[in-house]
Amino acid sequence: MKFSITISPEIAGLRLDQIVAGQVPYCSRSRAASLISQGEIRVGGKTKRPSYKVRPEDLVSGTVPAQSGPPRPKARDIGLSVVHEDSHILVLDKPPGLVVHPAPGHTGDTLVNGLLAHDEVFSKPGWQDPQRPGIVHRLDMDTSGLIVVAKRPSALVFLQKEFKQRRVSKRYLALAEGEKIPDQGIIDLAIGRHPTKRKLMAVNPDTGKPAKTGFQVLERFSQGALVEVRLYTGRTHQIRVHFYHQGFPLFGDRVYQMRRRRKGGALARRQMLHSWRLSFRHPYSGRRVAYEAPMPDDFTQLLGSLGGSDTN
Repeated sequence: MKFSITISPEIAGLRLDQIVAGQVPYCSRSRAASLISQGEIRVGGKTKRPSYKVRPEDLVSGTVPAQSGPPRPKARDIGLSVVHEDSHILVLDKPPGLVVHPAPGHTGDTLVNGLLAHDEVFSKPGWQDPQRPGIVHRLDMDTSGLIVVAKRPSALVFLQKEFKQRRVSKRYLALAEGEKIPDQGIIDLAIGRHPTKRKLMAVNPDTGKPAKTGFQVLERFSQGALVEVRLYTGRTHQIRVHFYHQGFPLFGDRVYQMRRRRKGGALARRQMLHSWRLSFRHPYSGRRVAYEAPMPDDFTQLLGSLGGSDTN
C-alpha cells in the first residue's frame, strides 16, 4: 500500500520507524525500520535513518507491501472509570475482569476498545502499535486498580522510559493467605518462564530476570493478612509469583496457589490484588503527580468477611 503523512506538532520528535509503525496497519517497528533502510519510505523524498526524529510538517511517504494481520480494534463504550484526565494522560481505575489490550479470546471487550470510544486521539496515526494505542503498562485481567494511559505518542515514549528506568512508584494492596506472613520484607528473586508450564511464570535464579518486591503487613486476621506491596521491578505476575513462592499466595489466585490450601480460591473469584497508588512524573510539566484508587467492592467484602477493616 502507498501512504503519506504530514507530521503534526503532537508527534514531532518521535523516531521515523515509530511513526511508520503507527501509521501503517500490521507494520511492526522492525519491519518499518527495514523498509526505511531500503529507501522504500522517505521523508520529503529523501532517504533517512530509522532513528531520524521527525519534524513538524515533514512529509513521510512510501510504499509498504501488503501484509495480513489482526484488524484494528473497534471502539466500544465500556464505561471507563476516570481518576484523572488532561490532554497528555488518562489515569483509570480498572475493574477486575477487564483485559487491557486485544489478545486471543479478547478482541472487542478490552480497555483499548474503551479508549477508542472515549477519545478520538487513540484512533489517530502516530502510535507505535495500533493494537495498543496509549498503553504504557499493563495489569493482569483480574487485577483491579490504577493504570495510566498516554494520550499523545510523545507522552507514551516519555512514560515508557520512566517505567523502564524505574522512576514510577507502584503500590498495591493484596489479601494474602497464610498464618506466618512476615511483618515486612523484600523478596529479591529472579522470575522467568516456568520450566514445564510455559504460560506460567516461576522463580528461576538461573535464567530469570531480576525481580524485587517489597511488602508490609497492614492488618492480620486468622487466615491471612492485608498487605501493602511495593514493586521495584515489573515482571509478569511478579507479586503473585513471589508471594506464592514464599508460601503466602493471594486469596482467589487459581494459578499460583498451594495444592494443600484451597480456602482462598473458595472465598474469592479472582486474585485479590489491587493497584492502589501510582506516582510518576507528568510527561508535560515534569512535576511528580500521585493518584489513589479505593478498594473495589469484592475486595472490601472479602476483607470484611475475614475480620479486617476497610482502609479506604
